[in-house]
Amino acid sequence: TKQKKRLMGDTKHFCPVSLKEDFVLYPGLQEHAAKYKEKIYYFSTSEYRDKFLKNPEEYVAHNEPIQAPPLRVCLLGTHGAGKSTCARQIADKLGIFHIQFEEYLQELILPKTKKKVGPPSDEDHEEDDNKIPEELEDLSQTMTKTETEESKQEVELTAEEEAIKASLMDNTELPPEILDNIVPDWWKKEPFRSTGFILDGFPRTVDEAKYLSERGLCPDVAVYIQVEESDILDRLFPPRLKKWKDRQRKKKEYKKKLKDLKAKRRV
Repeated sequence: TKQKKRLMGDTKHFCPVSLKEDFVLYPGLQEHAAKYKEKIYYFSTSEYRDKFLKNPEEYVAHNEPIQAPPLRVCLLGTHGAGKSTCARQIADKLGIFHIQFEEYLQELILPKTKKKVGPPSDEDHEEDDNKIPEELEDLSQTMTKTETEESKQEVELTAEEEAIKASLMDNTELPPEILDNIVPDWWKKEPFRSTGFILDGFPRTVDEAKYLSERGLCPDVAVYIQVEESDILDRLFPPRLKKWKDRQRKKKEYKKKLKDLKAKRRV
């Protein structure tokens, strides 16, 4: 005897409550199934099944088919692997947002720091070498005392901003309570919620991946770009060499101007 074919609900084998509440497709389980209007619905948890049965009309299709969530992608890889380049191209092609995680963090504190922050590098030592000598201090001191005090007030960061700055400086994880103010919005708030995004550079660690899982913030796909070290070196070394040469050229120009200024003073 042929078994009667099961008529599945609007979301097929995905949980309709997860889709409605979180706008995420979670596979439903047979042990959490329920029947409504001759259709079988599967739910990710028993709690969501009970929630559906209390008010099923809230979770089923009416005049139009239920809208599926947009594409959400996590793009991972080591520094220099080309994540941002690939992410921009994918975002343009699919019409979704490109979110560069570290760049987003920079924008959160940039109004106060006035410049991007990051790990200490040789460039910091170059800046020390280029400090204005004492004999030119009178030419460089253009800020008034009031302006200086205002500048100091502008860089006073909140505890959350200090944590973001420390993360950018030391490449450390942000605590969950700070991530809660940043990451969930990309899943739950507009315009990201209905458009979709490619998240470039997050999660960076196992704990950050667990954070997404625990908050129910699941990407549709996670892509890891694996690149040979030699390819990364070929990509990153030329622009850094050019930057170093530019600094050396400016340093020579500065020393020449200083020498000319000293000569004029002697005259």
